[in-house]
Amino acid sequence: MSIKLSVVSQDPLQIDADVAVIGVPEGATTKEGILAKLEDALGPVVSRIVKREDFTGKKDQTLDLQTLGKLPAQRVLLVGLGKATVTDVEVRLLAAKGARFALGAKAESLAIALPEGVAHAARAAAEGVVLGGYRFTAFLTGDRIPKTKLARVALATTGRVSKAERDGAALGQKVGEAVCIARDLINTPPNELYPEKLAKAAEDVAKANGLECKIFDKAQLTKRGMKLILAVGQGSARDPRLVHLTYKPAKPSKKKLVFVGKGLTFDSGGLCIKPAQGMEEMKGDMGGAANVVALMAAVAAVKPHVEVHGIIGSAENMPDGNAYRPGDVFGSLDGKTVEIINTDAEGRLVLADCLAYARSLEPDLILDNATLTGACVVALGPTVSGFFTNREELAEQFRTSAKAAGESTWQLPLIEELREGLKSDWADIKHTADRWGGSITAALFLREFVGDRPWIHVDIAGPSLANKPYGIYPKGGTGHGVLTFLRLIDELS
Repeated sequence: MSIKLSVVSQDPLQIDADVAVIGVPEGATTKEGILAKLEDALGPVVSRIVKREDFTGKKDQTLDLQTLGKLPAQRVLLVGLGKATVTDVEVRLLAAKGARFALGAKAESLAIALPEGVAHAARAAAEGVVLGGYRFTAFLTGDRIPKTKLARVALATTGRVSKAERDGAALGQKVGEAVCIARDLINTPPNELYPEKLAKAAEDVAKANGLECKIFDKAQLTKRGMKLILAVGQGSARDPRLVHLTYKPAKPSKKKLVFVGKGLTFDSGGLCIKPAQGMEEMKGDMGGAANVVALMAAVAAVKPHVEVHGIIGSAENMPDGNAYRPGDVFGSLDGKTVEIINTDAEGRLVLADCLAYARSLEPDLILDNATLTGACVVALGPTVSGFFTNREELAEQFRTSAKAAGESTWQLPLIEELREGLKSDWADIKHTADRWGGSITAALFLREFVGDRPWIHVDIAGPSLANKPYGIYPKGGTGHGVLTFLRLIDELS
């Protein structure tokens, strides 16, 4: 999606646009502010509509007004901001709602009023426009291809437009487009996106953004002893891959951050095969890897003063005659032997080798993210990621970053008593325990492979895919987590 985006010093109602979007604080009336202004321009019909719809600017309220040629803007969408202080989060959401509305209205041009007093409003709004205006059309043909697209967006401010605002908007657009890389990858069908293709997509992003890229194929994984990744992929005709992306700042940094993503391009469950219902969603089991690719593109745009690495372990979990089995025992890059209990718990095996590889880089932080457990969705619902950490100070930093990004997360505990369930009679460790506390035992298993490194594990199984649009997210792949990780990098650098 290519949008021509600008920041202008102009009344949004006076911009020649198909739709003008304006945020309205709670308590608004037609006697003052934007509602009074609209009443002057459009007449008493505004009061009648406001009363009929009981529009007062409450959070998530919207009101669509046709201007009937009385204003340069053809339609006005009022969006309730609620009572809370407006921050980047609300501005991003306002812009996303406006862009999504514009798509539904077949609008080609959009004007958005930037709320006053928000330091990075232009960047947040630009992010929101791209995220709200996203749609995945790669496999549509003929009449299914949308006839119109959102081509021009003006971000309107009352004051003089500064260079910082223009630069912020340009950066916000790049960050939004980076998040959409994750969405595209998640939405791509598994016959078109398999480990080799995912690695190629990561390599293309690296080339386009000046990042270093290393790809390990089956032979290199075998040589390095990454037996767990190989085990998961051995039932598929498609060989696994490991991808290592690197961003280095202009001035060398002593701090090093590593982000790891699970990249199961399709997960049938292997021999412990999944039920047919819902299995089509398993094309999205590489949401963590997609997030890492998107994050590295965003990092290249933001250019933080810290070294950042992105590591992706990618495989396809299939049930042929060579597939790994319950009862098998495999070694790992870490050296530990692992007893296989359930072949549908494959993601933690891939991550284990990736985490051991990440540990060898001696980073200041390892963060992995993965569509790992249904148990996390049961615990927190479909819109919230669960996170675990072995450092309490990291927990607070992650919470702060998620809040600033407007993404829903909740800390879950590493309960030591549940570690008992991972004890094996035949190997160093089992890879699954009892059903209860499944997301916790998965995190405890992963912890075995990070050593003493500061570590955060983020289970994005719920919000990585959405079954309907909400907030800044579309139906399908969301890229949930990328904005949080980007804020965390800023926090740590």
